Amino acid sequence: MSDKSAYSRRSFLTRGAMAGGAATGAMLAAPAVLAQSPMVIKMQTAWPSSNIWQEMAQDYANRVEEMSGGSLTIDLLPAGAVVGAFQVLDAVNDGILDAGHDVPVYWYGKNKAASLFGTGPVFGGSAGTMLSWFYEGGGAEFYRELTQDIMGLNIVGYMAFPMPAQPFGWFKNEVNTVDDIQGFKYRTVGLAADLMQSMGMSVAQLPGGEIVPAMERGVIDAFEFNNPSSDRDFGAQDVAKNYYLGSYHQASESFEFLFNRDFLEDLDPAHQAILKYAVEAVSTANTAKAMRRYSEDLKWFQENSGVTVHRTSNEILAAQIEAWDKLIPELEADEFMKRVLDSQRAWTELVTYYELMNAPDYALAYEHYFPGKLKL
Repeated sequence: MSDKSAYSRRSFLTRGAMAGGAATGAMLAAPAVLAQSPMVIKMQTAWPSSNIWQEMAQDYANRVEEMSGGSLTIDLLPAGAVVGAFQVLDAVNDGILDAGHDVPVYWYGKNKAASLFGTGPVFGGSAGTMLSWFYEGGGAEFYRELTQDIMGLNIVGYMAFPMPAQPFGWFKNEVNTVDDIQGFKYRTVGLAADLMQSMGMSVAQLPGGEIVPAMERGVIDAFEFNNPSSDRDFGAQDVAKNYYLGSYHQASESFEFLFNRDFLEDLDPAHQAILKYAVEAVSTANTAKAMRRYSEDLKWFQENSGVTVHRTSNEILAAQIEAWDKLIPELEADEFMKRVLDSQRAWTELVTYYELMNAPDYALAYEHYFPGKLKL
């Protein structure tokens, strides 16, 4: 961006300050007025305006404005306002947008390694495991290497909100065996597309807002997106009635906050820090909101829309793990992806051992206090 434009934000403000210094005493007040004017950050998401994830992105914008005392404001736009949902990365890289809110798998078509930062193989860890790997296990440096060194992108990115494992999805009829899903036209994204194709499905990679219309037209006949609230926002209950929870196809995803690198580095250090650490703050807020809203909307499906909620069968879950086992060697043929997968595997072996050994059987306690409700 700085190579393409003679007037970066920093150079504009610097020139303004120099002009003020050379002016008369009456003109000296101008820089102070400018300093009080908020910097407006143009940020687009990959989500429709009605989706809960747009609300979660707004939670970030609200925190940035409050933490900066109003000196930073975010003009938050939904998918399609400037570019399509799958083009957010390009727009941030090119400086068309200052910032973006999406998931790395949405630019999987540019480099398959994108999927390793959210929807890669599941070695036994959760999304929390992978988010901690990003910040404490070397993941952030791998991400920087991929985006800046390998792909030559002019972006900086941070991860937030360890998402609950994504449901297997929506089906018109019950699916209990691997044979039941053969030949289905199924919507998913990223490496999950490779996984499901290897299990006998044909896959369409679609943005969230296009899923239900595609189902209505017969372009697909089964799908997943991410969570009960988004699925309700899309109207999933109007096109299918069997909702399967629990799956290994996308069990470790987080949001991606993208910033144009030139734009970010032109900011003063305090504003850079606000944009960076507000990501951590909203991660907690998004998690709390998800626990409430996802749970409420799952209950709404069961009580108000005629949806039957199932647990994905052990047969299908076992087949997913076997499919990952066959896919991983193909991914490891790429030197960078092998290094990332080796790092993730080592991290998961280390921290998930502690997590699983330390965790009590929560289902046992839940069944004690709410007997008969779980159908595992």
